[in-house]
Amino acid sequence: MPSLSNDRTRDVFFNLTGSAFISVFIYIIIHNIQINITLQKSRLENGLLKQAQLRAQLLSLQQQVSPHFLFNSLSTLKTIAPDHETKTYVIQLANVYRYLLNFNEHHLASVKDEIAFMKSYLYILQERFEHALQISINVPDEFLSYYIPPLSLQLLIENAIKHNIISPEQPLHIRIYTDQTPALTIENSYQPKISVEESTGKGLQNIKDRYQLLSGKQIEVYNDDDLFTVTLPLLLS
Repeated sequence: MPSLSNDRTRDVFFNLTGSAFISVFIYIIIHNIQINITLQKSRLENGLLKQAQLRAQLLSLQQQVSPHFLFNSLSTLKTIAPDHETKTYVIQLANVYRYLLNFNEHHLASVKDEIAFMKSYLYILQERFEHALQISINVPDEFLSYYIPPLSLQLLIENAIKHNIISPEQPLHIRIYTDQTPALTIENSYQPKISVEESTGKGLQNIKDRYQLLSGKQIEVYNDDDLFTVTLPLLLS
């Protein structure tokens, strides 16, 4: 009887040992598979990340090369322009591209710099639309040292021109001014085109997002039957 009991004990021991060994073996295999899957996933993600970085670098390079090339070409054209009006136009256009190059990666620009840029930009527009586009800028000197996200004014002017009628019979009026408070108002006559592609609102949303990110402040947008108005808070550096 003791011999039979010992045999059973030995069998149970070997069965348990074998099961434990098999379990450990299976665990090692599964663990190795999981490690390999994780490594492959990590390599894939790193590869995709590198591709995205390369695409971003290429896009950035393309965006830098084209304005530089055009700016240099404009500088050359200025020297060979035959008359004063052509030279003035080229100078203003070069000023526009110089600003785009200088503030391409800046988060903020002074009101002084933005207004100077807008004067060159608006000169180009008025050469195109002539008296059909009426623009006034009234910003006292004490507000010029404040800051706004760069190209905010350009986006709003572009939006106004894109979505409103502009003609000698119905000129578009645009005002840029301050109301003795640290805020900049851009106001245009509201005369929407009858047939116009639906606005995506990306330009206005871009400005809203940048203000929220930079300061937590909100811009004000007002629209009635006669006017479309956007008020931008002026920021400290």
